[in-house]
Amino acid sequence: MNTPIEITPIGHIRSPYKQKFAIPRQPRLVDTAKAQLVLEAPFNNEEFIRGIEEFSHIWVLFRFHETADKGYSALVRPPRLGGNARKGVFATRATFRPNAIGMSAVQLLGVECKGQKVVLHLGGVDLLDGTPVVDIKPYLPYSDALTHASAGFADTRPQTHMTVSFSDEALAFIAKTDPELELHTFITQVLQQDPRPAYKKNKDGVQSYGMTLYDFNIRWHVDGEHNHVEQITAL
Repeated sequence: MNTPIEITPIGHIRSPYKQKFAIPRQPRLVDTAKAQLVLEAPFNNEEFIRGIEEFSHIWVLFRFHETADKGYSALVRPPRLGGNARKGVFATRATFRPNAIGMSAVQLLGVECKGQKVVLHLGGVDLLDGTPVVDIKPYLPYSDALTHASAGFADTRPQTHMTVSFSDEALAFIAKTDPELELHTFITQVLQQDPRPAYKKNKDGVQSYGMTLYDFNIRWHVDGEHNHVEQITAL
């Protein structure tokens, strides 16, 4: 029966990723990516999360809000296969899904409760800023970590040989930012994942790009397998 199900978001994500471009394709690939899960009324009550601090990691179930209105597709082109081969959407983690639901296992760094402000501090996120969260569940290693499972075409952690350097101007800007952001390491880890579209990765010549992380605009170019960060400016 295709009876509609109503789902109410319980909170939203505050993330350094302000656009889909440059978000790692899986959680924990960029461990310096920190975010906050802000619970909203009536769920912004510490009773809802009592005991959650006992867990090192949690599952976050969320909605792909930026692509949900674009519908779904039975066949998609996974980036891991170069963006050419087609796979069934249920055999991938693509965003264009019938219910636009995603899930990420992320690190729980801390819990903040001050009156009606209830926030979970997260690490290793792959979540877009503003993402609506529909549920939270504790990560259970004995049940969730299936060490002998196979994963088809995505059986290993994605690897690139991308290197990263920074201009003197970019380094000077980073030196003035909050050390807790770990901006140098964060940008390096993001670029090492090679966030370019799959069809761009085999192109010859220098390619220039820009992205927004936190409240900063980062400009860099790619030459072969090397990224050079040219400029960082505040938005």
